[in-house]
Amino acid sequence: MSDQMYHIEIGGEQKQYAQGTTYLDIAKEYQKEYPDDIVLAVFNNKLRELYRKVRADGTLEFVTTAATNGRKAYRRSMLMLMEKAIFNLYKKSVRLRVMHMLGQGQYCELEGDRPVCAALLDEIRSEMLRLAQADIPIKKSTIHTDKAVAMFTSYGMRDKAELFRFRRSSHVNLYDMDGYKDYFYGYMVPSTGYLKYFDLMEYEAGFVLLYPNEDTKKAAQFQTLGKLYHTLMESAAWAKKMQISTIGELNERIVQGRIQEVILLQEAEMEQRIGKLAEQIAASKEKKFILIAGPSSSGKTTFSHRLSIQLRAHGLSPHPIAMDNFYVDREKTPLDENGQYDFECLEAVDLELFNSSMEKLLAGEQVNMPHFNFKTGKREYKGEYLQLGPDDVLVIEGIHGLNDRLLVTLPKETKFKIYISALTQINIDEHNAIPTTDGRLLRRIVRDALSRGTPAERTIAMWQSVRRGEEKNIFPFQEHADVMFNSALIYEMAVLKMYAEPMLFAIPKESPQHLRAKYLLKFLDYFLQVPSEDIGKNSILREFIGGSCFHV
Repeated sequence: MSDQMYHIEIGGEQKQYAQGTTYLDIAKEYQKEYPDDIVLAVFNNKLRELYRKVRADGTLEFVTTAATNGRKAYRRSMLMLMEKAIFNLYKKSVRLRVMHMLGQGQYCELEGDRPVCAALLDEIRSEMLRLAQADIPIKKSTIHTDKAVAMFTSYGMRDKAELFRFRRSSHVNLYDMDGYKDYFYGYMVPSTGYLKYFDLMEYEAGFVLLYPNEDTKKAAQFQTLGKLYHTLMESAAWAKKMQISTIGELNERIVQGRIQEVILLQEAEMEQRIGKLAEQIAASKEKKFILIAGPSSSGKTTFSHRLSIQLRAHGLSPHPIAMDNFYVDREKTPLDENGQYDFECLEAVDLELFNSSMEKLLAGEQVNMPHFNFKTGKREYKGEYLQLGPDDVLVIEGIHGLNDRLLVTLPKETKFKIYISALTQINIDEHNAIPTTDGRLLRRIVRDALSRGTPAERTIAMWQSVRRGEEKNIFPFQEHADVMFNSALIYEMAVLKMYAEPMLFAIPKESPQHLRAKYLLKFLDYFLQVPSEDIGKNSILREFIGGSCFHV
């Protein structure tokens, strides 16, 4: 070992470490100070895996499984552990397909000659625990992209071979667990010894791998999410029918010059679903309040307008109402535990004004409807009066639409609740699912910059507060909806790329938001770019990139 020493600041304390010291060595020294396992490090504002060595002076922070990046690394590594266990037990007779997140569990299916049953999951669980107990290092290596394509082709992993065929970088990082190699989107924990907390349970046509959540050393309880599951599976089935289940397959359509066909088919499929939904509502004459709720950047506003058009085609007289226009003035917005404005809480809405306005409209009175100016943070009135006739219906969109505290005095039979979210239907490959939150964040970054004057750095900084609000105010109510609607567009990331990349590159390296920006830039790099000219003016995507025919 060299005599070279490096000066490292850790939690305000100055330390010295010799050249060749790994972040893992240092993490073991500090682990006793953390209740959760340290799995990654941040050195000079750059995310690092623990196997890497100290090579400069700087500031070091630890990332545990309680943090977002640490949780993702744990879950990613757990998937590889499960892959390895399945390979050890069944070799190539069983193929794992990682699909959707359901609560704190990853829904997966197996293809091959072994049907999912309790006995099979017991075998896999036992092998995973054996591998965890063996504390096998998870090694990282870099190979040429052409070699990776050839290797995955020989493995029969066509999805990965297609993904890397369009890769601009000449090299690919692979992970090795006791001779089993695979590619993963993101960093991993140092060894299998970290991967002790999980469970497996049968569900529908496959099974769920349960991860820890707030208690990082215990698998979370599975929450049955039947409506969400079936909505996700319907979208995945449509993507499979279109033969665009992965990014590689989407990129192939782009290079073939067939992306306009993909856009038209996706928009037609979505319009068909909206039409069927309108037909269902029109058949229930007692429904007067159509409540549309969902997490941030789900396209609620455009969806409400498009649904209104379809309702009108079925003989109804709908009136779209955006709940955002009933926000309290910004200085009256409640603060979260960090002292930041909590725009996602129910109290950010002027409930008294909203409820009284709806009651007056239901009674046939004329109401001067408010308009919220997001740039000034003030509610304004522009003389937009609304009065309902006897055959009219109200189409109300906002994140709290499923909350029973909203319009609590209205009869239940007059309400029709719709949960909408952008539930990404394609995967990076068969072992790397795309988190739906990443797609929504990219939508919001682009929209906020173009229409609200908010830079990407600030949008990312606010995202954790937004996510906490969703966990508290939206997701607990999603299964109470009458219908779930998936607003994700199979082609949208290829379009958002051209808008989002400059915004993300503008975030300076010293910014606390740089790590998330770099993560998103790496994700967007998988996609070939698609221009927006062929996207219809009524598309949900227009709500985020501009050019919508609706007032959004």
